Amino acid sequence: MRPRLLTKLFVVVCLTLVLGTVGLANGAEDAAKQATKASTVFKEIMDTPDKGIPDAILEKTLCVAVFPRVIKGGFALLGARFGRGVASCRTRGGWSAPAFFNLTGGSFGLQLGGQATDFVLLFINEEGLQSLLKNKFELGGEASAAAGPVGRETGASTDLYLSAKILSYSRSKGLFAGLELKGAVISRDDDTMRAIYGDDATAAQVLRGTKSAPASVNVYPNTLAGYSKRKK
Repeated sequence: MRPRLLTKLFVVVCLTLVLGTVGLANGAEDAAKQATKASTVFKEIMDTPDKGIPDAILEKTLCVAVFPRVIKGGFALLGARFGRGVASCRTRGGWSAPAFFNLTGGSFGLQLGGQATDFVLLFINEEGLQSLLKNKFELGGEASAAAGPVGRETGASTDLYLSAKILSYSRSKGLFAGLELKGAVISRDDDTMRAIYGDDATAAQVLRGTKSAPASVNVYPNTLAGYSKRKK
């Protein structure tokens, strides 16, 4: 069996195990937990300004997606990732209600055991935003994700980063750094979206600000609003 097919099978197994557990929980309650986890990760990162996301970058960002504790497991030369996350975009009325997504992806290389990593994706311009408005897209190629700057990087160097479509970061074992993330697939979390917004809601509707959400999940956009309004 070819390595790519083995990797896909490994991802399917991970999804089956995780989603089976999720299905036992109340959808709305689970969504609130996801929003809270994402808020906590973002807050912890932004509260360490010398090692976090530069304010100049955040101020120009159209959307922010956070995937807490993405699981990376592997055996031999195969590996796979799975995580669940929350995204919100700027609208005329502030940050949008949160949309919920899954992150999956395979990788190669010698890796053993499991590892949990937080991922943060910043959608810088309209092209990057259009990727997120889809119900599914892959990082790499048209939706390229460059490693984002960390700390108080401003000036000309910041302008270079602002030309990117998507900036990506990872945090593992306390270390936060920019990461060029390729091959990861971002797809709408249908079960969670249905639990909060009903059967027919799309990511575009939510992130464009045409859907409202209960207070229990608005902790995430409220957290983004608090940091994006900070004075330099």
